[in-house]
Amino acid sequence: MTDVPENHQAARRSDATRATILAAARERFAADGYEKATIRAIARDAKIDPSMVMRYYGSKADLFAAAVAIDPGLPGLSLEPREAIGRTLVSHFLTLWEENGELTALLRVGATDPAAADRVQSVLRDQLIPLARRVGPEPEQAPSRAALCASTVLGLALTRYVLRFPASVALTREEIVNWLGPTVQRYLTAPTP
Repeated sequence: MTDVPENHQAARRSDATRATILAAARERFAADGYEKATIRAIARDAKIDPSMVMRYYGSKADLFAAAVAIDPGLPGLSLEPREAIGRTLVSHFLTLWEENGELTALLRVGATDPAAADRVQSVLRDQLIPLARRVGPEPEQAPSRAALCASTVLGLALTRYVLRFPASVALTREEIVNWLGPTVQRYLTAPTP
């Protein structure tokens, strides 16, 4: 049996505590929203003292920022074949929504909290607009094209993952890609009407 250095064990405990706090925070922010979620409730959910939450994250705002740190990875998304960009983008966003509970929390909170709304808008500004600029016929139309794409995927996310409309939840991944892919494709690549 090998001895694990004491500072290595402490680092692992610290990482585990940080992960436990983040998981509890994501659930609490998703359930209660930013304003109603409290450090005490998050600490209770994580089964730790509230001072530990503050020690690791400093403030409720910093904890929220860490809990909803989202990078959809659009710059690395394959844009070929060009005629399948819409389908690729919809499929990519479905994967993100299905694998990240943070996105659902962010969407719920973003509707009422300016900090969360800014997080969602930063994805539009930093990733979706540059993508639209790269693939669209008129680079100056990229902000409008990106906003239309965002309205489509966020509308689906709202009805499927937050409000859980039965008909939206019942759609298969393939059906969603088949319905929304051509719409997103048109928003990104069609001539401006």
